[in-house]
Amino acid sequence: MDWRQAICCSGFRNLLAVSLCVLTVSLRVCADDSGKEAAVGTPTKELPIAGEVFSVEGHTAFLILPTHKSTGNATPWVWYAPTITNYPCDDEKWMFEKFLAAGLAIAGIDVGESYGSPQGRVLYSALYRELVTKRGLSKKACLLARSRGGLMVYNWAVENPASVACIAGIYPVCDITSYPGIKSACGAYGMSEEELTAQLSRHNPVDRVKPLAKARVPIFHIHGDSDTLVPLEQNSGKLAERYRRFGGVMTLMVIKGRGHDHWPGWVQCQELVDFVIAHAGEGKGSRQSNGTASGKARPARETGKDSSCP
Repeated sequence: MDWRQAICCSGFRNLLAVSLCVLTVSLRVCADDSGKEAAVGTPTKELPIAGEVFSVEGHTAFLILPTHKSTGNATPWVWYAPTITNYPCDDEKWMFEKFLAAGLAIAGIDVGESYGSPQGRVLYSALYRELVTKRGLSKKACLLARSRGGLMVYNWAVENPASVACIAGIYPVCDITSYPGIKSACGAYGMSEEELTAQLSRHNPVDRVKPLAKARVPIFHIHGDSDTLVPLEQNSGKLAERYRRFGGVMTLMVIKGRGHDHWPGWVQCQELVDFVIAHAGEGKGSRQSNGTASGKARPARETGKDSSCP
């Protein structure tokens, strides 16, 4: 081998060494990137009480289980809405602790600003299947809606009344024309303002409550008479009037002088907590009748009567 061949061979060996080094670095970078993608793909959420955060159909969901569960029986549970960036928050901690102490699990799924849209309902059904068929929760959920969570909860409930043990609401939105309004909501429905208006009776909770009344699903709302964002009469008041017209029984607790705010009484309402616990499980809890909440729930308070929570 002359000097030219030696240089050529030496150059080839150096090129091969560099190529192997680059390949090794590339593989390491890919591995690191893969780990980062996995980390990004793992949902995270801050909860008022420690629980499991997981993904359902690509959407963040959570489940908080009670410390003591009845052996061999499905776990009764509270389905909280809206589960979005800031909710549930520390406001709900007192209430959640009461539910957990009574043996109830708490769950929810982030469907974004769905305003009760069909797509959001599909995701609600996906969470329901996950929790009932794979995680041992009761076939009947206690639905708990705060504010715009009312649109999400009710539009799912009216299509699945046999899966609902009860519904509780904290100044819940029940009329989409009241909040957020057709113009703001139509995008979530994939419709124009005109299209959603024309199909409103198929998507507006106050127009859809008959199946719940037929299934004898008990309802409890607490709402302020000074709420300008989600007005009482257009929402809880209208739903109560129509629900009772169809034979349903609903407790409506009206708080005088309160609006759509963070008053602790909304989320530390013993009557609401007692109502949910009394109707938890497979629908075997006490039922209301003739305007009175039986079992642990307190007597019904009608619209216009003064009442308060601790």
